[in-house]
Amino acid sequence: MKVLKGIVYALALPAILVLIWWAATLGETNFFTPTPGVLAERFAETWFGERLLSDVLPSIGRLLIGVASAILIGITAGLLIGSVKWLRDFTEPVLEFFRAIPPPVLVPVLMLLLGITDSMKIVVIISGCIWPVLLNTIEGVRAIDSVLSDSAHTYGISGTARIKYLVLPSAGPQIMAGVRQCLSIGLILMVISEMFASSSGLGFTIVQFQRSFAIPEMWSGIVVLGLIGVAMSFVFQFTERKILRWYHGLREVENAA
Repeated sequence: MKVLKGIVYALALPAILVLIWWAATLGETNFFTPTPGVLAERFAETWFGERLLSDVLPSIGRLLIGVASAILIGITAGLLIGSVKWLRDFTEPVLEFFRAIPPPVLVPVLMLLLGITDSMKIVVIISGCIWPVLLNTIEGVRAIDSVLSDSAHTYGISGTARIKYLVLPSAGPQIMAGVRQCLSIGLILMVISEMFASSSGLGFTIVQFQRSFAIPEMWSGIVVLGLIGVAMSFVFQFTERKILRWYHGLREVENAA
């Protein structure tokens, strides 16, 4: 029953929006705004075929590699920097400098350094996704309860055991918040990286549709990006529930009280 209720909640608003869209375009012949029926037809024709293999799957692959690399690097570096005060003070100005640089402006530089390759596109994704994970990890490590930290020191818990049983659980909620931010940033940068001198991918294909005035196909590409974002969100929520089940259980107890 609970699962069915969740499905109804997830589908109710999209269904209402589609109905409003259908009613607003009923009898209209606006070239720039396709009806839901036309969009659904072009969506199936465009993406259930060769483009799925040549554009969609390669884009998703680059996105997953870039996001996973950013998460791994961000958590590892964040644990190190957050745990060592002098290192945090030493790196903070440089981190703030690079964090302030918008990742899209690095695309021309990375094109010169790495060429127009998949590696360049992955590095673009990493360059933007790493910051929310890194900074949230640093702040999460800094915010560890001093009493817990002292207790771990008293009982001789150090090294990898300290990281596993104290640091990661304590900083986990903040780390996962950074991961959630990096997913949406990664999707945006995936599209941007494919719009520059690329010959495949969702970003390239959507721009090509726009330039050739294939408007329904262009909208269908935007729908694909939205569906990828929704899928990533659901996967993240499921994973977060598994990793932070103790945290959500504690919140439920506090709310019940």
